[in-house]
Amino acid sequence: MMTPDNKHRILILGASGFIGNALYKELCSYFKTFGTYHLANSAFDNNKHFFQYRVEEDDIFEILEAVKPSIIISCLRGDFHAQVIAHQHMAEYVVAHDCKIIFLSSANVFDAYSKYPSYEDDKTLSDSIYGHFKIKIENMFLRLPKKKVAIVRLPMIFGTHSPRLKEIKQHIAEKTPIEVFPNLIMNVTTDFKLTQQIHYIINRDKYGVFHLGSSDLVHHDDFITEMVALITLENVLFKQVYTTNEDRYLAVMPKLNALPKHLQISSTELLEELDNYINYNS
Repeated sequence: MMTPDNKHRILILGASGFIGNALYKELCSYFKTFGTYHLANSAFDNNKHFFQYRVEEDDIFEILEAVKPSIIISCLRGDFHAQVIAHQHMAEYVVAHDCKIIFLSSANVFDAYSKYPSYEDDKTLSDSIYGHFKIKIENMFLRLPKKKVAIVRLPMIFGTHSPRLKEIKQHIAEKTPIEVFPNLIMNVTTDFKLTQQIHYIINRDKYGVFHLGSSDLVHHDDFITEMVALITLENVLFKQVYTTNEDRYLAVMPKLNALPKHLQISSTELLEELDNYINYNS
C-alpha cells in the first residue's frame, strides 16, 4: 500500500469535474489531497477530504484556511466574473503563504492566431469570451513570483470518460450528425496522460508555462472520423462545419518546457489507448 507523501497538501478546485476528478484519483495515493465539489453528492458529502464550494456564492478563503494547501490546482468552472474574484483571492493566498498554484488554461488563449500552432512564449490573443477569460487569469498569476506558478495550457481532451467522447457516442446511438471541422488543425491529449504530466510537474517542483498537447498535429475531421471508426462499424452521419476557407490552427505545442519522452503523447497513441479501452470493455 502506498503511503502519502507529506511534502505537499494539495487542493484541487473542481475535483468533481472530469479533469479534476482524474487528478484527484492520480494524486490522492501519493499526497494529502483535498478537493471541492459543486453540487450536493453523497459520494463527496461523506468524504472529509472534499468541501462543497460554489464559486458564485462561497468564499474560497474559508477552504484555503481549512486545508492550508502547499499546492492549489485550479480546474474551476462556472461564472467567469465569480471565477476572477476567486482566483484573485488564490493569488493573495499564494503570495502570503508557502504555496504554489497550478492553473489549467486552454489553447483558446491563442484562438485569434490561426495561421500557425502556438508555443509557450508566444503572446496570447483571443477572439473568444472564454479565451479572454483564461488570459485574464493567466496574466494575474504571471505577475506572481515565478517559482509559485505553473500555467498548463490544454488542447482538446479525448479520454475514455471524457464529455467529448460521451457526446460522440450519444450521436452514434441517436443516429444524429457529429460535427467536424475540416479546416481545423489541432493537437489532443487524454485525461490519463494529463494527470501523469501534472504529477511530474509537482514531483519535480516545475514552474512556468507548459503546453500539454500531443507532439503531432491532426485535422479535426480526420481525427474524429478515425475515432468513430474504432467505436462502431455502422455508417455514421457527419456534419462538416467550415468557419473559414483556409486551414486554421488551434494547437498548443511544447518546445521550451517539453516534458520527458515517456510523458508525451501522439494522436496515434491516443487512438490506440482508446481502441484498447473499447476492446477491453466490449
